[in-house]
Amino acid sequence: MSKPRRSAGALRRTPKSILVLHGPNLNLLGAREPGIYGKETIQSINERLSRMARSEGATLQVFQSNHEGTLIERVQEAKRERISWIIVNPGGLTHTSVALRDAFAAVKIPFIEVHLSNIYSREPFRRHSYFSDLAVGTICGLGSRGYDLALQFALRESR
Repeated sequence: MSKPRRSAGALRRTPKSILVLHGPNLNLLGAREPGIYGKETIQSINERLSRMARSEGATLQVFQSNHEGTLIERVQEAKRERISWIIVNPGGLTHTSVALRDAFAAVKIPFIEVHLSNIYSREPFRRHSYFSDLAVGTICGLGSRGYDLALQFALRESR
């Protein structure tokens, strides 16, 4: 009796590689305006996301910077690393950074934009995002669980 064969697609499937990119001031989560951004720390969010990715056989990298140029360089590096998906919370750069937007446009890696607060119910200057029209989707106002939903989508999407 012969062994059942796996399909060629199953043999070639490579694990997804996902980058979570945290913008300025997100290193202060848990202490910075908890009424708006919640009490959970960035470390706690990253650990939860890492566990989720590992359970699905994916690799997850996390990166946070308060510097626009450093974030741009990390997005460009993601292309060289063949990152499958990016989950990004651009923080305040959401409303100001054409340069970071251009990096996402250049690398053409699918990404999901995440915001802890509902940017559309806040100050008028926060209601415009330079990223939303390029993003596969935008999740805002669900606190840190928005990251979980973005990761679940990226893990299951076949782009």
